[in-house]
Amino acid sequence: MGRIIIIIDLIISCLLAAIWVMLPAYVPNSAAAALGGGTPVDMGKTWSDGRRVLGDGKTWRGFVLGVACGVVVGIAQIVARDAFGFTSLPAHTLTTVCILAFGALLGDMAKSFVKRRLGKESGEEWLIADQYDLVVGSLGLLIVFQYDWFMENVTLGVFIWILILTPLLHRAANIIGYLIGVKKVPW
Repeated sequence: MGRIIIIIDLIISCLLAAIWVMLPAYVPNSAAAALGGGTPVDMGKTWSDGRRVLGDGKTWRGFVLGVACGVVVGIAQIVARDAFGFTSLPAHTLTTVCILAFGALLGDMAKSFVKRRLGKESGEEWLIADQYDLVVGSLGLLIVFQYDWFMENVTLGVFIWILILTPLLHRAANIIGYLIGVKKVPW
């Protein structure tokens, strides 16, 4: 019975740590969709293949406000961890929070660039890439710029939970965005 409790505790600890680690990366995409609009990041330019570089869905306002929302959430986590004694959760820094928020939207833009090159339209569903672009972007930048923090806080158990949670949260956020009129499609 003791082993089962230890295993359940480890599973729950990894789940909470995964959510905590990724929250600054999960927020920007939804915030960018809700608060975006205006001038496209690609300024309406096309690539050598004649297709848009990114498309109208990637705007400067969405990018800046999306990253800002992720950073604000991360700062709130930093404050809450210390103020409320959540010391068993990973200790974010301003640097990790900024990297996660920026990396999430950078990963989304990189995916959109590749999507356009493959002839996929803006808003067209691309399974797996649509769900994990923010993970690749945010964790990839963490590995490059905060390798020690990444290795200490993104354990195998945490990483597995990130892989499980991300598509579920992504789908839920997109359905909500579609229902409230922020997104044109529910994926």
